[in-house]
Amino acid sequence: MAIREIDTTLPVVRTLPAPGRYLCGLTFDGEFFWHSDQEAGEIYALAPGDGTVVRTLSCPRVRADLTVGGGALCQVGGRPKRILLIDPLTGDVLGEKEVAPPSGRLCGVETKGVAMWMGLRGPSVVQLRDVATMTVQREFPVPGVPSGLTVAGDLVVYADFEGAMLRAVDARHGTLRGQAPVAGRPVGLTWDGGLLWYADFAGRRLAAVRLPDLLATGC
Repeated sequence: MAIREIDTTLPVVRTLPAPGRYLCGLTFDGEFFWHSDQEAGEIYALAPGDGTVVRTLSCPRVRADLTVGGGALCQVGGRPKRILLIDPLTGDVLGEKEVAPPSGRLCGVETKGVAMWMGLRGPSVVQLRDVATMTVQREFPVPGVPSGLTVAGDLVVYADFEGAMLRAVDARHGTLRGQAPVAGRPVGLTWDGGLLWYADFAGRRLAAVRLPDLLATGC
């Protein structure tokens, strides 16, 4: 008798359409989902109810994830990658923050108060940096290859585009708390306080999964 394989793919509980074709960053500011697209060179404010584009900002230097902090959008962009500070109303570049050493490693970002979490590849690490100085406060190696990244309570959750996975690690020690495959290819990632949302590059959509479902997978 054939043994059925158990499907551990996280169930998608909500979806929203993505306006572009080269999905990158995703974050939630309590009012809108902000989503960036590298090919279009644009950042969109999306209504959380139906995904309607309510604002479009030009940003030709989009490279990866984005977050919000200090009243600005913090977009990973440029060559080498750095943090571009974008006015959320006009799209004007208000400033830049270098991420030393200069490289293309930076992929995921999430602001948490006066600190910023980052996911980097080659090697794969998660870092906590001071927002003002960009100095590293904490760093631990992680499995897979981080793309988007978010914070949910005491967890850092990151997307792994190449492995089509989401992984959750303890924010204090980096201990792996859960990992599971997802439908499509996750890039940008955010938490709206109830659901984990990822930008699905393959499906050209935003997809939501439940954090408890990810944690239930263990490691």
